[in-house]
Amino acid sequence: MGVFMRHVLLASCIALSLAACGPRGGEATSPQAGAPAAGPAAPASLDDVELLSREDLFGNPERANVRISPDGRYLSWIAPVAGVLNVWIAPADDLNGARPVTRDDARGIRGYFWSHRPGVLLYLRDTGGDENFHLHSVDLGSGESRDLTPYDNTTARVAAVSHRHPDTILVAMNDRDPQWHDLYRVDLASGERTLVEENTQQIAGYMADADYTLRYASRARPDGGSDILRREGDAWAVHDSIPFEDAMSTAPGGLTEDGGTLYMVDSRERDTAALYAIDTASGTRTLLHEDARADVGGSLSDPRTGEVQAVSVNYLREEWTALDEGLAADLERLDAIGPGEVGVTSRTLDDRTWVVVYSAAEAPARYYRYDRDGGALTELFSERPALDGKPLVPMWPVEIQSRDGLTLVSYLTLPAHADTDGDGRADTPVPMVLLVHGGPWARDAYGYSSYDQWLANRGYAVLSVNFRGSTGFGKDFTNAGDGEWAGKMHDDLIDAVNWAVEQDVTTPDKVAIMGGSYGGYATLVGLTFTPDTFACGVDIVGPSNLNTLLETVPPYWASFFEQLTRRMGDPRTEEGRAWLTERSPLTHADAITRPLLIGQGANDPRVRQAESDQIVEAMQEKNIPVTYVLFPDEGHGFARPENNKAFNAVAEGFLATCLGGRAQPIGADFTGSSIEVPAGAGIVEGLSEALDAHTPEARH
Repeated sequence: MGVFMRHVLLASCIALSLAACGPRGGEATSPQAGAPAAGPAAPASLDDVELLSREDLFGNPERANVRISPDGRYLSWIAPVAGVLNVWIAPADDLNGARPVTRDDARGIRGYFWSHRPGVLLYLRDTGGDENFHLHSVDLGSGESRDLTPYDNTTARVAAVSHRHPDTILVAMNDRDPQWHDLYRVDLASGERTLVEENTQQIAGYMADADYTLRYASRARPDGGSDILRREGDAWAVHDSIPFEDAMSTAPGGLTEDGGTLYMVDSRERDTAALYAIDTASGTRTLLHEDARADVGGSLSDPRTGEVQAVSVNYLREEWTALDEGLAADLERLDAIGPGEVGVTSRTLDDRTWVVVYSAAEAPARYYRYDRDGGALTELFSERPALDGKPLVPMWPVEIQSRDGLTLVSYLTLPAHADTDGDGRADTPVPMVLLVHGGPWARDAYGYSSYDQWLANRGYAVLSVNFRGSTGFGKDFTNAGDGEWAGKMHDDLIDAVNWAVEQDVTTPDKVAIMGGSYGGYATLVGLTFTPDTFACGVDIVGPSNLNTLLETVPPYWASFFEQLTRRMGDPRTEEGRAWLTERSPLTHADAITRPLLIGQGANDPRVRQAESDQIVEAMQEKNIPVTYVLFPDEGHGFARPENNKAFNAVAEGFLATCLGGRAQPIGADFTGSSIEVPAGAGIVEGLSEALDAHTPEARH
């Protein structure tokens, strides 16, 4: 489900995931029934809590992204080879026969999936974080690996994979025109591509049936809305229209294999997005699921027919509802694994075997094989076994009221020594990190987060806020963020900080702000627009100048550009440029009085290095201290674990100096990293010495 919506979110999210409620009035929820039994005695102080290593938290997972091949012959996963993540496979009945089938030696492989050609899997890989993702195939029999999109400056998008045509797939590529993707049918054996359609009509995404016949497409309009097009012969005709105000929450979600049913996630004439089934012959719409609290989110579809069998809604936590009674018993069995959350990562084509993943806030992912015939669950792997039995802490959903009456679904993580009775309420105030999500058209959610656990283990409360503009809570909440960058979106964050102070979670002088992408922008806003609110800030790939941000968006964001300008400001108009200038932290850089740490990838195609360079230079001209960390082999975020650990080692020391929490020494955590610190190394204790030990050229 969600082929168009995925394209929208990929284009819209200036986002970086740094990891991934209760009654009104901000009360924390009580622990769920069936929560884990009480462990060892509660620690009396932070010193009584075992210090978790950054390697265990941020190093490579032991195994991740476990899947089963459509024919059920193989299990596959991501695991390190010589310290770099690669794809491994094993016979489904002999895990001891595991072997790597890719040999990436750079940033590693994180996204892959199985084709329907026996023994062939596919993976995506970019270079140095440039986000020009190429699609590669691996033949398990011959060992041959092939780049299926071997063209410069090209980003591949997989449009369709069908068991009816196992030897080919549909792939969109933008090698002809960097703004628009043409659609090709690619032969998996030879790599040969055949043009299906040259994109001369500014199509944002295509939808084909199981026979690869084009059925629908999406095209952006100048007003920020979009049109759903329907194939009629060799031409496209407007089939449906989505207004601007619904564009973030309405999109086709998939077709059944026979093309008879189109699924739509739709917020038109309502607030939260519901799931509808539309008969493609008659146009009859049938409401399948709705929730007044939040949008319909994930789904499970029959591997052969494409019929949606279950859907999820995530308000405080993810909740699944079976639409097909045949799946209800399966979901009940999986729900019994524990009080956390369960997801289905893959299903065999005959639907007899699933791979499922279970996790909770205090439990990293654990993978199981589920055999539907007998209902047997067989544990396969823990993603981070080094954290088993470690002092991880719960995450508490809370509802916080904004000053103008909006409900901000948020998540609070408390250090173990600050919540000794485990009720989700702080026993005593502690320093706090306000962790702001990217996007901004994304959301925070319940679950395991290395960042939340790391910060809590160092002695900080962590608060993550779904401020207005976040997605998933209905279009009104998302649209309330339009024109509110550095405005009411930031007010929501301040209101959440004030709530935390009122609840004795923290004190006004001990709050840091930290985030990536939009969260990095929010950090810069916090230190410029409200310079006395935060004790310090950590900005990761955050834009400082909204005009230059919009002037340098990747060309393949063309279909989303009008959405950006209507929700932010239009740099093509004098009024828009003035608004963007006023809401840019760079304009107010001389207001910064609190310590700032900036992290940047040199190859970032979304938030370019110049965004960080500009504000660092402005601060240096005013003799305002700043620490600037740069990675020449990274993009929008730090994918290589060596770089992630290196930056977090710096951030940990920075926060300890600012807030007084504890810190693990940098030690050997720069090993293998490309870290450079162009400015401010002397501000963070131990950083200069660690850089000199790593390489004298790393500090300039």
